[in-house]
Amino acid sequence: MWRHLDYDSCPDSSRFPENSPLDTPLAPLSLEHRLLSMPPVRALQLRLVGSDRDSLRLAAPLAPNINDKGNAFGGSLASVMTLAAWALVSTRLEAAGHEADVYVQDSTVHYLKPLYDDLLAEARLAPGQDWDEVLALFAHRGKTRALMQAEIRAANGEICCTLEGRFVALRGQG
Repeated sequence: MWRHLDYDSCPDSSRFPENSPLDTPLAPLSLEHRLLSMPPVRALQLRLVGSDRDSLRLAAPLAPNINDKGNAFGGSLASVMTLAAWALVSTRLEAAGHEADVYVQDSTVHYLKPLYDDLLAEARLAPGQDWDEVLALFAHRGKTRALMQAEIRAANGEICCTLEGRFVALRGQG
């Protein structure tokens, strides 16, 4: 069962409006704790909103992520997409029973149009990649790479920005 991030228990944070929790096998509570442990993530007011086997969605309200033009700040857009991809790689490895440290190796962001709505990022494994191969390589070598894609759409469905990034997972040191 996915619970909402608990902003009340974090210093200097405010609560994002609540929705109903979602049932999902890819949302360990440890992910919520890791996200909340990062002060910049708390500042985004990020929350987990859903996942399935192939995707993960993170949301953040526009108000704390606004720029001087009244639309979403580019750094916030890039951060939410990066975190969605990072979270998906992390949860897939955890679900397969692996303890891993996941890092973004490199990424490219394309800003296509201004976003005047709340930020909702959806991350997926890039076409041509296969989770079974990513996970098998990690099991065999203790490290792996995954090419990930993420996007943020406006409320009307138009794509506002995209991210493509390589994420590296290394066997956890703990």
